[in-house]
Amino acid sequence: MAIKLREIREKNMTNQRINILKNVIIFSETTSNILKRLSNSLIDVYFEKGQEVFHKGDRLDSMYIIVKGKVNVHDSDHVFTQFTDNDFFGEYSLIDSSTRSASVTAVEDTHLLRLDQKDFNDIIKDDFEVTKSILKALIKRLRNYNVLEEQLTQNAIQIKKQHDELENQRKALEELNSTKDKFFTIIAHDLKNPFNTVIGLSELLMERYDTYDTNKIKDFIFQINKFSNNAFNLLDNLLQWAKSQTGKIQINPQKLDIFELANENLNLFKGSAVKKGIHLSSIVDLGIYVFTDRNMILTVIRNLISNAIKFTPKGGRITLIAFVKDNFVYFSVADTGIGIPSENLNKLFKIEENVSTVGTDDEVGTGLGLIICREFVEKNGGTIWVESKPNEGTRFTFSIPAVGN
Repeated sequence: MAIKLREIREKNMTNQRINILKNVIIFSETTSNILKRLSNSLIDVYFEKGQEVFHKGDRLDSMYIIVKGKVNVHDSDHVFTQFTDNDFFGEYSLIDSSTRSASVTAVEDTHLLRLDQKDFNDIIKDDFEVTKSILKALIKRLRNYNVLEEQLTQNAIQIKKQHDELENQRKALEELNSTKDKFFTIIAHDLKNPFNTVIGLSELLMERYDTYDTNKIKDFIFQINKFSNNAFNLLDNLLQWAKSQTGKIQINPQKLDIFELANENLNLFKGSAVKKGIHLSSIVDLGIYVFTDRNMILTVIRNLISNAIKFTPKGGRITLIAFVKDNFVYFSVADTGIGIPSENLNKLFKIEENVSTVGTDDEVGTGLGLIICREFVEKNGGTIWVESKPNEGTRFTFSIPAVGN
């Protein structure tokens, strides 16, 4: 009777171990006979909580399967992973007795099954099918790893895409905030000041007209005209900028002669240049054609000439230049003015930067004109840049797609 009960217990234990082995992927393809032989080679080992199964640097030749319990794989206090019921570790020790790269310690009282390399080798020698089945299982495991890696790669790509979208949204929000701040700065200060000056001078004329001589009255009228023009130019730039920001501005590119555009602006600013004692000229030849929006390109040229006049002293020169290269027309406004400090050159076309310099005749500006220039040039397929040295002058250049005759 006792023998019968022992046989039943042994059979139950063998079946239990076979079921455990079936959950170990490297043995999942083996036959029942091999699983039975492997189960008979397993050794029960027990570790109390806090006891090391093996230490980093130990040479091992055994694989472990957890029947019940929990272990940490760690290096000192850093835990790499944790294994629990039906997990296994140390499988490479069955074919390689190299030193362990991490320690394994029981987190709680743990029951393990140990398979030694010597017993495993004996089974392989007796039955080549074991090797084949383990190889099949390893290939299956590798495929699973590849699928997992592909999934992780796709997830990483998706995460990066989401990160890029968030970064773009952050930059867009930052630019919107800068645009808002710039707008309120212009309204609160740069637009208010010229109107205050105009109102103040006109009030003086109304109240004390009879007390002023002709020269004083002419000076007042000159000042009113100058500040009114400044306010008008600023309002015009604000209007163009607002249209650009809201997407309401329409681009209507057409074939245009850059010579005519240069002359149109030359005539527009001739009076302002003469009044300030500046020589304004053009060396743009006839027959250089561009494909661009007429109103936008006129706005760009107008802003660049206006800036050049503002920062060029009496006796200076401003020259309009154009040439064709690599299917682009390059148009420059070059002056002999006060120049721009090197630390400000990269800030000129950015809405978030606040670069404003008083002109040679105390003219004021907001920097908004150059920002509009950049937007309009880029909308028409070109680029804009600046070259300048303090006290030597400045040259603004933009490119626009050329078109044949």
